[in-house]
Amino acid sequence: MGWLAIVRHGEAAPGNPDSERRLTRRGEQEAQSAGHWLASRPALTGATIWSSPYHRAQQTAQAIADAMHGDTDTIEGVTPDDDVGALVERLTQMDVSRPLILVSHMPLVGLLTGRLVDGSASAGVGFPTAGIALLEADVWAAGCASLKVFVSPPHR
Repeated sequence: MGWLAIVRHGEAAPGNPDSERRLTRRGEQEAQSAGHWLASRPALTGATIWSSPYHRAQQTAQAIADAMHGDTDTIEGVTPDDDVGALVERLTQMDVSRPLILVSHMPLVGLLTGRLVDGSASAGVGFPTAGIALLEADVWAAGCASLKVFVSPPHR
């Protein structure tokens, strides 16, 4: 069994270009709260942390990495409008024995959660800022995961 935490970035300020938007003070607090909650989950010890290259996701991932005493990897294919099917294919190839935390954006996080749990991207989940879906599965493939916990700030 493997664990995957799908995390939406904290609240971001408006701005252009979209990729450069930064977290608000509230968003920074949300990211820290998410980091503390994730760090308190024994199943996520030693997790790999993937982040979208967008600034607000990088800030959120760094807060999580700080709480977990880990590092983040910036990866392509997880920005707001990237292809969920391609991401699921990439996850399917992974060894599920190492937990993964993925920090990204709506609509991708909602569509990915829907695809992994229900088998359909149309069954997407609405994520608040810094929302976390914690999934468990034997393989990261469509319809193969179980949603164990869904939390939003303040994370409890």
